[in-house]
Amino acid sequence: MNTFHRLGVVGLGLVALASLASTPNLQSVRERRLDEYCEFLSIPNVAADPDGLRRNAEFILKMMRDRGLNGRLLDGDNPDTVPAVFGEVITPGATHTLLFYAHYDGQPVNPTKWAKGLAPFAPVLLDVPIESGGRVMGPCAGTAENSELRIAARGAADDRAGVMALLNAYESIVLSGKTPQANLKFLFEGEEEAGSPHLAEILRRHRGDLQSDLWVIVDGPRPAAGYPVVEFGVRGDVNVSITAYGPKRPLHSGNYGNWAPNPAQRLVSLLAAMKDDEGRITIPHFNDDAIPLTPTELAALAAVPDSAPALATELLIPRPDGGGLPLSQLLTQPTLNINGIASGDVGAAASNQIPTKAEVMLDLRLAPGNTVPRQVSKIVDFAISKGFHVVDHEPSPDERATYDRLVKITSTDGYAAQRTPLDLALATEVVDAVSKATAMTTVRVVSVGGSLPLSIIEHELGAPLLTIPIVNYDNNQHAENENVRIDYLWSGIEVLTAVLAVH
Repeated sequence: MNTFHRLGVVGLGLVALASLASTPNLQSVRERRLDEYCEFLSIPNVAADPDGLRRNAEFILKMMRDRGLNGRLLDGDNPDTVPAVFGEVITPGATHTLLFYAHYDGQPVNPTKWAKGLAPFAPVLLDVPIESGGRVMGPCAGTAENSELRIAARGAADDRAGVMALLNAYESIVLSGKTPQANLKFLFEGEEEAGSPHLAEILRRHRGDLQSDLWVIVDGPRPAAGYPVVEFGVRGDVNVSITAYGPKRPLHSGNYGNWAPNPAQRLVSLLAAMKDDEGRITIPHFNDDAIPLTPTELAALAAVPDSAPALATELLIPRPDGGGLPLSQLLTQPTLNINGIASGDVGAAASNQIPTKAEVMLDLRLAPGNTVPRQVSKIVDFAISKGFHVVDHEPSPDERATYDRLVKITSTDGYAAQRTPLDLALATEVVDAVSKATAMTTVRVVSVGGSLPLSIIEHELGAPLLTIPIVNYDNNQHAENENVRIDYLWSGIEVLTAVLAVH
């Protein structure tokens, strides 16, 4: 267990430790917090279930009320908008306002992929990750004395952990009898995993409530080595779907092979041309408009401990992509990743056929300087250069009969990357608070590999943003068997209690 895990007495923030004698029994506080979190995790939180998302929002309002916060829902202009949850604490005489953000929605789930004994919205306790031989230790409840156990459920790490830790950090200040030094605001979004389609209108509609000097985002995992970080940027994101077309109906591969064009073959040929053998993107000008890193940012990257060798060993990756560049630098560059590909069937369901179409979903991460339309247009232009006719709709029979190499390319709305200057004064206070809370030097990360809608916030409100990750790196976020280590929840509460006290 590293220094970060050994901090103080887990369960209450550091500023609350001095007054533990006047607070409820520490174990009972821990049990209450875990019981509440397990109840929270039992509510479905995927975009396909808007009623479940609304129940999540109502549960957060109850958590706020239980801690003396007056929360309310912020709707957008569209009646279908999933509401954000807002609360604030105004401190007389405060010179700064800090706004803390997390999201309560989660990625889609396929329950059949979850391990035996696990279900996305029936949280249980694990001893270690399922992939390492983990066992179900019992129902999710606050009676677990071993804080190294894990809670398994969708959203346990990404990102209902951020909601839980922030509200309990505020409660820790209340239990300590102290008063926040800054005005504190909380915003919990319900559409982040869907690309935040209505966030801009929520921000515009409630601009007055959401004004602040700094946004602190609580999301994402800490590094594998466990050291504390504050992240100054995120990449943008857009998903691109490509569909290649073959014969009108499935054909017998023996009778028609070598004659009927196979859409899967054509699609994978196009995809293979997009990268070289080192995994470097070969699409012309794909990286050209990315803003170069400054000398200060390059120096910060050089100071990031290299976790790549240990990760490669753990993940059974004998030779990583990237042409030898360090992982920390690769995380600042634009990417092109295959999220999933489908055509015909495999395994026991496989049949000897030439399929009618093949589909792929690409995930493009954007660096500062990239825009969503330009990155998507580079994919379209590349397909055209390879002899494909590109449409943005389901092709008609006439189009399929006319164009030999036909693909449909569409994309999500997406959003741009965002980056905050490393020398921002208020950011330095946050970094110092994290270092004090952890008794470790906090690493400043120029940009993380993942994405959040921070560019939307920066564009609409003009506020700088930082991100503080609190959960374990091996949490399986976005995948089956998602989990969070309980001791990471406790240490996250401690760190955020310190940051909430920044003035």
